[in-house]
Amino acid sequence: MIGLAKTSAYIGALVAFLVAVSLAAASDNLTIERLATCQDSWLDWKQNDRGRLDKFANELRSGFSHKENDPFFVPNSNLTVVGLPAARVFPESVGMGLGFSVRVNANFDRTKIALERKTGRLLKQCEVGDNMRTCSLELGEKKTIVLMAEDNPKSTTTLIGCYYFYEK
Repeated sequence: MIGLAKTSAYIGALVAFLVAVSLAAASDNLTIERLATCQDSWLDWKQNDRGRLDKFANELRSGFSHKENDPFFVPNSNLTVVGLPAARVFPESVGMGLGFSVRVNANFDRTKIALERKTGRLLKQCEVGDNMRTCSLELGEKKTIVLMAEDNPKSTTTLIGCYYFYEK
C-alpha cells in the first residue's frame, strides 16, 4: 500500500509538471519568433502576401499595448521568444535598421546561446564597441539576424532582430 501511495504522488507531481510545461509553452508566439529570427519577413508579406500582413497587424493590435509615440509594443500577457521572456516588440525599426526586433529579459550571453540553439547557427560576427555588444549573421538578401545589448555585465536585456536594411 505504501508503494501505491508513493506511485500516486509521483504521478500527481508528474501531471502537475506537464501541465505547467504546457502552459509555459503556450506563451510562445511563433509568429513573433519567426519574424525576429528571419524565418519570416513582414517585408516579404507586404510585397507578396498582404492578407498575412494584415492578419499579423490585427494580432499585434489585439495582443499588445502601444502608446502613440513609442516605437515598440508591450505584450499584454507572458510571451517568450527563443525560450526567453519578451519585454518589447519593435515591428518596423530600431534606430537606423528596418526590420523586426524583440527585446528579451536576458543578458547577452544567455540570449546568444538560446538564439544559436533555436536557429542551429552560430553567431560568429561579433563586436564590442560604442558601449554595445553585437553579433550578426547574414542569412540572405534582406535577412540578417542581429543580437544587441549594452556592453555592461549588469545588463539584463538583449535585442534580437531580423534586419532587412541597416544604415551604418
